[in-house]
Amino acid sequence: MTAPAVDLDAYFQRIGYDGPRNASLATLRRLHELHPQSIPFENLDPLLGRPVNLDLASIQDKLIHGGRGGYCFEHNSLLGAVLRNLGYAVKEATGRVRWGVPEGMRMPRTHCLLIVEAEGERYLTDVGFGGNTLTGPLRIAARDAQVTPHEEFRLVDEDNGIVAQEALIGGQWLQTYAFDYTEAHPADFELGNWYTSAHPKSIFVNGLLAARAEEGRRYGLRDNQLAVHTKGGATEKTTLKTAGELRDALTDLFKLRLDGLAGLDAKLARLAETTA
Repeated sequence: MTAPAVDLDAYFQRIGYDGPRNASLATLRRLHELHPQSIPFENLDPLLGRPVNLDLASIQDKLIHGGRGGYCFEHNSLLGAVLRNLGYAVKEATGRVRWGVPEGMRMPRTHCLLIVEAEGERYLTDVGFGGNTLTGPLRIAARDAQVTPHEEFRLVDEDNGIVAQEALIGGQWLQTYAFDYTEAHPADFELGNWYTSAHPKSIFVNGLLAARAEEGRRYGLRDNQLAVHTKGGATEKTTLKTAGELRDALTDLFKLRLDGLAGLDAKLARLAETTA
């Protein structure tokens, strides 16, 4: 498969990477660590009724050159293109979200992820799962806890698939999503992307979401509720009470450029009125 054109120089500048351009495990780990720190997770386009385009040119314009972020379909499509250009074997897959979902409820395949080969092993690679985004790849063959630059994760067999779980303080494991090895195609991403960005019941349409990791810390925003989680410590929660406070959080903590987003200030003002 021919790798799609991607501006590697601009991408590496965006995430602050200046290391080797080879298909090693070390390179994969470093890119996986830097991407979620530099390109935030956010849903401003669905929130404002704007389309989310998945062609690579649009994704690069938005996430690399536009100072914006996105959600799983955008993040992992971009990283997948980068990795293919570096020589990795990459396969797209889809998952069913388990985080925050009542036990027993079966969700549609609205999450996307990558399965990447590096040095003879397959790795779950995913930089687009919001506040629980991996900051390091997980070896798919392993079933013990795996350390990432932030939390520990593990993979658990279930039926004909695998469940990714995150370790929380106190030794509790919570499910993030279930996936299998079925290869996804662009049409699968288009369908999931439409549901996520346009369905009237989608959480991405009905509220504000943003997340970004940095060394030793994670930031998360849902509507006007800001959470700052310190690695190995507590989570500090704050209610943002004005549109100005929300805008400042989006620009200062989540590193977003907000120019050209018509209707954003009015939307932020309504969100600021939300009662916790």
